[in-house]
Parts: sequence; structure tokens; C-alpha cells
Amino acid sequence: MPIEYSSTSQDYPLRQLDDSGLKDTVDLESVQSEDKDTEERVRPLSSGYLDDDSPYPEVRAAVANTDDPTIPVLTIRTWVIGLAWAVVMPGVNQFLFFRYPSVPITGIVAQLLSFPHWRLWAIYVPQKQIFGVSLNPGPFSIKEHVLITIMASVGAQSAYATDIIAVQKVYYNQSYSFSYQWFLVMSTQLIGFSAGGIARRFLVSPPSMIWPTSLVSCALFNTLHSQQYAGTGRLGGISRERFFAYCFHGIVHMVRSDFFPGYLFQALSYFSWVTWIWPEDPVIAQLFGYMHGMGMSVITLDWSQIASVTSPIIGWAAANILFGFVTFYWIITPILYFTNTWNSLYHAVYDNTMKSVTLDMEAIPVTFTQGYSRTCFAVSYGMSFATITATLVHAFIHFRKQIIQQARRSLREQPDVHARLMSQYPQVPEWWYLALFVVMFAFGVISIELWPTYMPVWAFVFALAIAFTYVIPCGMIQAITNQQVGLNVITELIIGYAAPGRPVAMMMFKTWGYITMTQALTFTADFKLGHYMKIPPRKMFFCQIIATVIAGSTQLLVQLWMFESIPDICSLTQKDGFTCPNTQVFGTASIIWALLYFFIVGAVAPIIPWLLMKKWPNSFLRYINPVIFNGTYLIPPATALNFVPWALVGFVFQYIVRRRNFAWWAKYNYVLSAALDSGLALSVVTIFFTLQYAGNGLIGQHSIQSWWGNRVFHDNFDGQGIPVRQLAPGETFP
Repeated sequence: MPIEYSSTSQDYPLRQLDDSGLKDTVDLESVQSEDKDTEERVRPLSSGYLDDDSPYPEVRAAVANTDDPTIPVLTIRTWVIGLAWAVVMPGVNQFLFFRYPSVPITGIVAQLLSFPHWRLWAIYVPQKQIFGVSLNPGPFSIKEHVLITIMASVGAQSAYATDIIAVQKVYYNQSYSFSYQWFLVMSTQLIGFSAGGIARRFLVSPPSMIWPTSLVSCALFNTLHSQQYAGTGRLGGISRERFFAYCFHGIVHMVRSDFFPGYLFQALSYFSWVTWIWPEDPVIAQLFGYMHGMGMSVITLDWSQIASVTSPIIGWAAANILFGFVTFYWIITPILYFTNTWNSLYHAVYDNTMKSVTLDMEAIPVTFTQGYSRTCFAVSYGMSFATITATLVHAFIHFRKQIIQQARRSLREQPDVHARLMSQYPQVPEWWYLALFVVMFAFGVISIELWPTYMPVWAFVFALAIAFTYVIPCGMIQAITNQQVGLNVITELIIGYAAPGRPVAMMMFKTWGYITMTQALTFTADFKLGHYMKIPPRKMFFCQIIATVIAGSTQLLVQLWMFESIPDICSLTQKDGFTCPNTQVFGTASIIWALLYFFIVGAVAPIIPWLLMKKWPNSFLRYINPVIFNGTYLIPPATALNFVPWALVGFVFQYIVRRRNFAWWAKYNYVLSAALDSGLALSVVTIFFTLQYAGNGLIGQHSIQSWWGNRVFHDNFDGQGIPVRQLAPGETFP
């Protein structure tokens, strides 16, 4: 029998969403005043109340206060399907990572696709045992579903360190062995897990550490395993599985995904129609162009462009992000550009190409912008600086009481029902995390000492010290406010001053200093999800570690194959779109200096709407948050082509559809997003191997590849990156 505590509502998971609102409670920006919000959300933790349920309404709305420790968790089908996803998703994402546009396959795809796979396994696989292990332990459980999703997503996105390897090969002409690459990737991916494990007592067990993103996952898990849907109870119509199948096959077989805009008629993707009318006007190219301009043409008919940022169907902050984009990239950037700030008129607005210069310290060819900074890239870095101070100030002025009270409670508060239910499972011993740290630290030292990286061991230790110091405070901010403070630009500044002229060392320092904390918080968020879903901690630990190792190894093998097999990869003229936009940005960042005064801008910006909100507490000002600065962090390599259509599609699904037909939105919205993204990914891979990679890329060379619809956006001033002003031979910058 399940261990169960009485509750005022057993209608899990989502009956309360439309009324009490997971959406509204998770979005902490919708409060009218910080004092009232604190009073309502941080309720007295009386023992009688705790016996019933969590003291926090967000948790009560999405997480069941029951557990059945007898249901299957780590079964053979969990390992088989989970490890299969741990190979497929990282491999596909790494393949798409070097392509522009790229559509990352997120964990929601595995979360939705594994559901029908498991049901088929439970129905058709015989109930036999091999070596005492049951091939089919019966109906698949929600705990199996949680573990498989975590295994699929924990290493799904491209490992940050793979960009170091790509930059070394492409720009620095350094090609080291697979052992170096593996040691580097494993160390950067896993050393943060040890910090997250040690911090779990502060960030996982306390009820006040809510982790809103984990609540969203809980809501979807519970929805998939129930016929109840948010706000309306039972909803008729076709099942989610059938709806997914229709959408997926429609995307793949009805050539609406990538065949027309990605191969046959690429101008549909780069639909910069204004530059087609005036192809040789440099001002028009900089304003309306998609290749090197500001992208004010707005239109694209390519889902891979629209969804390259993230799926707009499940986005939540489109208004803030669009406002930030328009302000900084369509107002401030043109002003800076056309006033010739940093000699910007001599370069395209959007241009990350770099000139070859030799650094004396390492005597290796290094490519970088000398003496100036491209306008778009400079503004992007300035916004990164502003994000750091804006997030801290915003969290302080809006959530300081919550953070202080909940941080204090996290050290002394009594366990809630979920913590008590989890107490029956053996915890992960501290020495496991210590052993993981020692091994990964050794891998890191090996990678920087046995190969000429020019990074001293003290810098490695210093980077880890920075990351470990910020894990708990940044984790508390993220667990309460759903906002993460990134350390990438800070670590760049530190190593730039401490070890100037060492770009490879800078990339490594930034990766260990930034990704260690990020991975620690990823590990912690997954553990909080397991805490809510009652997953035994030791089983969770093994699944996370093994899946991360397999995912990182898969990504390295895919990347190795791509650099050996795809001609002109990472070249701006690569015919199939494998231009490595993220690698170009990563390489530029290894030596560039940004706008430090944006620290001040970020610190002041949140105070202005906060003061105005005192006078108009119910106005739109209460929805303004630092996403205005941070939401466009993918620029570059992303452009207006990606953000503006993304925001418009997001408005349709997150505002119009959600408000007018919440029942349909709750049942099919996530499914539609997963179908579009996975169908597109399959189309891209299929087109590449059948029409582009096959025949040495010569299929249609003098027909499809060269007709007007595939050349118009390349052959004009925008495609060629022609600036407004050009230097005459022998002329230098004024």
C-alpha cells in the first residue's frame, strides 16, 4: 500500500492549475507587493500543517504527497531505454550544434516519446527472467519515467568543453588526442556534480527550496500518468500519443519542416525580402539583412529558425525578451553603429569573423578582432555584464525577505511530508561525492598538464573555488526566484587579468569556473525533481553519472566524425550550414574585452520599475525582470531572424491559445512542441545524409543548389557582409 497522508485535495496533479495556478505561482513576478507575497508564501510551519502537505501552494498544486516504495524504479527497461536516449539525444544535438540554424532536442522530447515506448514494452515484451532479472516487470511506473527522462536530459545539450576542442582545432590549429578531449569533457561535466551533492542538504531537503522548474516537470509527469488535465478535468478528443503521431508524421512526410526552407528554397528561411529589392545598398543590408544585418525584415518560414532559441510553444517570458531585444538591438545598436562607435561603420553589424594574429606568449596563430569590437557582439557582452548585477539587485529588492527567511529556515526547519517520505530511502554517502571530485580533479590536472594548454594548476583550483563558493547562494536564488546568475563573463575578466595572452587557458578557466556551478545546479535541480517524485537517491546518482559519461563520450565521437568527414566545417561558406556559429563566438570571447559600465546599468535598471511599482502596484511593471538583459544571451550567433518570429509564435500559444482554450493547451501544447522539434531534427538529419553528405555534396550542384531561391540572400550586400564604409588600400582607421 502507498504511504499516504491526508490532504485537503487529492486531485493531483493539475486540477488546481487554472485557479490557484501553477503558472501564476511559479511565475514569481506576478506578485503585487513583496511583503504580501512573503506573508502568503512563507506560511507558518506548524507540525499539524506539515502532516497534511507541503506548506507551499506551488508544491501542493503539482506534487502528490504519497509514495509507493514497492513500484518499479530501476528496471532493465529503464536502463535500455534510458541509455538509448543518453546516446541518441546528445549525438543528435551535437550534430545540430555546429549547424545554423540549430534546433536543440530538449528533455521534453524524451519525456513524451518514452511514454508510449514504455507502454508498448509493458504490453508486448514477454514476462520472462534472464539471470534473475525480469524483462517486463509489468505496467511501467512514473518513477521509471522520471529516471529515463533524467538520463536522457542530464547530458543532452552539447558539453561546454567541446567548444574548447573545436576552437583549438579550427582557430588555433591544435589537434590533440581523444584522451585529452575525454579527460577535459568528463572533468568539466562531472566535477560540478560533487559540489551539487554536498549542497543538497541546503538546496534539496528544505521545503523552502522550491525549484519552480522542477515543479513544471512534476506537473507534466503527473499529467501524462493521469487522465486529468489542468483546469477542466477530463478532456475529450484524441489521445496525446495519437496527436503526437499525427503531428510528427505530418512534419516529416508533408515537407513542412526543413525540406523546402532548408534545402529546396532556402530563401524561405532567410526571407530578407527588403534586401532583395535593394541588393547593393549597404545601409539597407545593415538594417534589414539576416546574414550580417539587424534583421528588420522580420519574416521567416522556417521552423528551425523560429525554434533555434527554444521552443516558442512552451516559452514563458516572450514579452520581456522581445522588449529587451528591440531596446538593445533595434534601438541602441543602430545608434552605436551609425554614429561609428568603435569604427563600426567599417564592419557589418553582425560579424564575428576574426583576423589572424600571433600571440608572442604561446606562438600560435590566434584569430581575433584587433583594436575594435563588432557592434552586435559588444552589446551582447555588455548585456551579459548587466545581467549579473541586474539579477542580484532584482532578487534583493523583490525577494530579499523570502530569500533570507527561507535560507534561515533551510538550516533549521522541520522536514515536510516529501522529506519524510524520502527518509525511508538510503541517502548517497558523502564519500561518494568526494571520490567523484578527486577523480574528476585528477582528470582536469591531467588534461592541462600533459598537453600544452598553458593553464597553471593554481588557475584550475582558483576556478573551482569560484564555482564552489557560488553554488549555495546562487542555488538558493534559483530555487526561490527561478533565476540563475551566470559566472561566464566574471571568470573571463578574472583570468584575463591574471593570465593575459593565454586564450586556451582563458577558455578552460571560464569553463571550469562557469560550468562547474551550472552543472552543480543542474544536478541539484534533478535531485529536487527526484525528491518530489520519490526516486531513491542512490539510484538517481548512478543514473546521472553513467548517463553523463555516455552522453559526453557520444558527443566527442560525433564531433570527431564531423570534423573528419564534413568538408569546410566551421567555414562561413560551408554549403550545408555547418558554420559553427557558437564556436565562432566562443573563440572570439577567448580574447575580447567588453563594456564594464554595463555592470552599473544592470544594477540601476531593476530599481526604476520597482520604484514606479510603488505608485502603480497593479501595472505591467510587476512583470518586468532581468530576462530583459539575459533573454537574448544567444546573440550572437542568434539574430532577429530567430527572436522576433519566436516571440510572435510564443504570443499565439502562451497568450491567445492558453487563455481561449486552456483545456486544449494543457493537453496538447507540450506534445505539439515535442512533435515539431523531433520531427524537424529527423528531417534535418535525413536531408543531410541523403542529399548533402551523399555524393560528396555534388547532388544538385548546378541545379537546385545554384538557383535564385538558394543564392539570393548570399549574393547581395547582406550575404557578403559589405559594410557602410570600406577602407581604401593602405588606409587605416581614423
